[in-house]
Amino acid sequence: MDDSTALARLDRGVADCRACPRLVEWREEVARTKRAAFADWTYWGRPVPGFGPTDARLVIIGLAPAAHGGNRTGRMFTGDRSGDVLYRALHEVGLASQPTSVCADDGLELYGVRVTAPVHCAPPANKPTPGERDTCRHWLVQELRLLSPTLRAAVVLGAFGWQAALPAFAEAGWPVPRPSPAFAHGARVALGDLDVFGCFHVSQRNTFTGRLTPGMLREVLRTAADTAGLP
Repeated sequence: MDDSTALARLDRGVADCRACPRLVEWREEVARTKRAAFADWTYWGRPVPGFGPTDARLVIIGLAPAAHGGNRTGRMFTGDRSGDVLYRALHEVGLASQPTSVCADDGLELYGVRVTAPVHCAPPANKPTPGERDTCRHWLVQELRLLSPTLRAAVVLGAFGWQAALPAFAEAGWPVPRPSPAFAHGARVALGDLDVFGCFHVSQRNTFTGRLTPGMLREVLRTAADTAGLP
């Protein structure tokens, strides 16, 4: 089985997962009741797999799908304002074919980048529990292992993602320092042949208040892309 087949099989496994009862109940309730603005949508209402090529040199790790974003569209960071910010920045630094990500069949392509998360179900109030994070970790570990032949850099969005990603990198085979490095925007940690960068999350709170500006996000993405050897 080649890596592309293995990753597609992993994505199907993610989409079928029902391991966390609270998350299953929430994501399915949201998909039934919907938001008025999306009343004509058929919500995805399942765990959301990663998105991007199987030979990615850069991975972006977020937190979890949004209730009316990824949980609606079935694609990471798609259909919500956080995704608007992220994909616009990816396009501006030459890593995405278009600046918007509206739905899973809108033609968007990522160049050398895969977007994923440590928790694949939309959580209530955007807050997974530590137990849900740990239950979901094996999916991220498997994904990182499959990407490892080409992966050379990672951007982790936010402290929650950072705390979830470092143990996953360790389990996937990269040497993570002890004690674990602290999260900070602009942090850079070398894990053997992989460089991990910290970035404030592209949440509405961070982008609306200016804690994370478009320029700050582009700078982290461009540095990570250069490190990964992407054009």
